[in-house]
Amino acid sequence: MHETASAALSAFDIAALLVVTAAFLGWFNHHFLRLPHVIGLTVMGALAATGLMLANALLPGVTLDDRVARLLEELNFTETLLQGMLSFLLFAGALHVDLERLRSAWLPVLLLSTVGVIVSTVLVGFATMGVGMLLGLPIAPIWYFVFGALISPTDPVSVLGVLREENVPASLQSAVAGESLFNDGVGIVVFTILLGAAITGAEFSLAEGARLFAIEAGGGVVVGLVFGWIGYRALASMDEYTLEVLITLAIVMGGYALCSAFHISGPLAMAVAGLLIGNQGVTYAMSDVTRDYVIKFWELVDELLNSVLFLLIGLEMIALVPGLDDLVFGLAVIPLTLLARAIAVTISTKAIPAARLSEKGAGRVLWWGGLRGGISIALALSLPPGETRELILAATFGAVLFSVLVQRATLGRMIAKLKEDHAPAVEDIPSKAVH
Repeated sequence: MHETASAALSAFDIAALLVVTAAFLGWFNHHFLRLPHVIGLTVMGALAATGLMLANALLPGVTLDDRVARLLEELNFTETLLQGMLSFLLFAGALHVDLERLRSAWLPVLLLSTVGVIVSTVLVGFATMGVGMLLGLPIAPIWYFVFGALISPTDPVSVLGVLREENVPASLQSAVAGESLFNDGVGIVVFTILLGAAITGAEFSLAEGARLFAIEAGGGVVVGLVFGWIGYRALASMDEYTLEVLITLAIVMGGYALCSAFHISGPLAMAVAGLLIGNQGVTYAMSDVTRDYVIKFWELVDELLNSVLFLLIGLEMIALVPGLDDLVFGLAVIPLTLLARAIAVTISTKAIPAARLSEKGAGRVLWWGGLRGGISIALALSLPPGETRELILAATFGAVLFSVLVQRATLGRMIAKLKEDHAPAVEDIPSKAVH
């Protein structure tokens, strides 16, 4: 009885462990490895998980990996990210996006975050189904499209982190930032619809899917507009920075809770609310002192959650023990998702003349900068237990790790190469896309 009580960790204990670990690994990386912050935490989290598994295999009586697995199970990574961290991350990211710049790129952003996600979902679904048939995997076809939906959205944490580090023109930054803010909400809606059909075994109806999509996505946008406007009016009525920071927190937590209760898209709501507060609120409703406190507060929240998120991605590897089929499928998924992303970007930005991005090199930056991250892993972890879940988890980890460790690490070099080639899309032009 006493051992059971002492072994259980409270929510505060878990949060403390994660923050202390992220701080220590961040310090270690800063002084010794000197990798980009996100990459360093992901690598060290993965190495820690690998070390725990090796210790468990080589040293009798060592069960550290089991303890970490139990810790992650208690934390419930999927619920923590989708119903907690994501709302704060999206709001914090949207605060830095210039709405005027976003308006100038509204059509490519709209197409990338809707048509692009749907096209990628379909292409990845059919391509992975072909691989599954070659490997003889016993999976119903609908699950390949569920995987396509969860792997297609670009991750706002990864993408917005790159935007802060790389100097690209405002118009391209707006397209990348806008897509990353909205396509995860769209992707979650598409995933939820397809997952419901996969679990129930009901035949997927395009008309019913479109109806649910309109309700969830449209409802999220409406809630974001309403909470953003209420927050703006409240901020404009006072000049008290401590209370105004509290109001921004209330917008995020209250708005997301309301969306969850009515089963509409919280991520889209927070992206819209963040855009309103970050533009109208920051410009017209805050004094210089309040503006400084609000922006710095949300930058701190963003950095803290960013650190914990990518540490968790590395540690979550401990939950996965891939077999041969899982490894082959996971490796095959990497080029397939890259190809699907390239086609989706091409269709979204070139099919309609008005949606074309005129900057040379924009398509390559959008393609290689379409990073996957915690959202895809959280969605994969939310799948019901079984062989299908393990296979999709392996494929998701393969795509995300490649995205973080290869794409993100080499994106700067790609941009530098484009600069050498005098591509206007990546010239050193002063940018106002992020405040």
